[in-house]
Amino acid sequence: MRPGVRQLVALLATALALPASGLAAPVRSAIFFYPWYSNPSHDGTYTHWQQGAHTPPLDVASQFFPARGAYSSGDPRVLLAQMRDIRSAGIDEVVSSWWGWGSEEDLRLPAVLRAARREGLSVAAQVEPYAGRSIATVASDLTHLRALGIRDVYVYRAGDFSAAQWGILNLRLSGLRMFAQTNLVGFAAKSGFTGFYTYDVLLYGGDRFERYCTQAHAAGILCAPSVGPGYDAGAATGDLRVKSRDDGATYDSMWGAALAARADLVTITSYNEWSEGTQIEPAGHGGRYESYDGAYGLRGRAAQSAYIRATARWTARIR
Repeated sequence: MRPGVRQLVALLATALALPASGLAAPVRSAIFFYPWYSNPSHDGTYTHWQQGAHTPPLDVASQFFPARGAYSSGDPRVLLAQMRDIRSAGIDEVVSSWWGWGSEEDLRLPAVLRAARREGLSVAAQVEPYAGRSIATVASDLTHLRALGIRDVYVYRAGDFSAAQWGILNLRLSGLRMFAQTNLVGFAAKSGFTGFYTYDVLLYGGDRFERYCTQAHAAGILCAPSVGPGYDAGAATGDLRVKSRDDGATYDSMWGAALAARADLVTITSYNEWSEGTQIEPAGHGGRYESYDGAYGLRGRAAQSAYIRATARWTARIR
């Protein structure tokens, strides 16, 4: 056995020896969450709010303005309020963005776990394409995340590695449920993933969900398509592509398609990816920013939480 393969096997053996974290109920819905925001009052500097040469606190890298302002994800009061939003929306699982050992998102993960568990929520991690990510580092990542009690792991850009490379890890014996972000369902199955998700609500619309879920079920893996209210990243990245929210009709259409496709669980893009304009977190009203005014016929303050309420209506249908 080659040394590199021997190391991977050893890492997975360690992972299997760690206790698994049970869930009180099946996960039927999960939402992507970003703990990467910082501000001077809590952290000494801004991160992410200033993307694209913006100057917070009043000028932020988003087409929308958060109702909580340019907050810090490191503020426990903010985290708890966000988890209460997610719980009130009837969502089962928070999928926290994770950028490798020692990253800010890694250091904040224990606080996300505490806040989420206080509200009765399960926590998963989305392993992002951090610098130097490899099959060997992912094996180590799984050991680390499982030791924190995480059961579900979502891998963004799973196609960065071949099915043969994923096969070295033997994911189905990892003690975790592993989800590949891809639209290639056969690849996810061949690689040993428990299921797949799409994440990108701009490229992968609800019209594809039935085909994807049919393929997934035929391959014996879980179908977890991603729904979202829209997409507009122009303010942060200059991306001119837009998926209009259409006053909530876009979100409803994607949810309806996921349920019609008999998805095993519905993933939501996103709670608070403000730079891409996919968030359902409450947004402020007025000024030069877009708002949720008009969503589901709501205006002003009532509209700020329109997508939280809409999510609660949909999650009630899958319980």
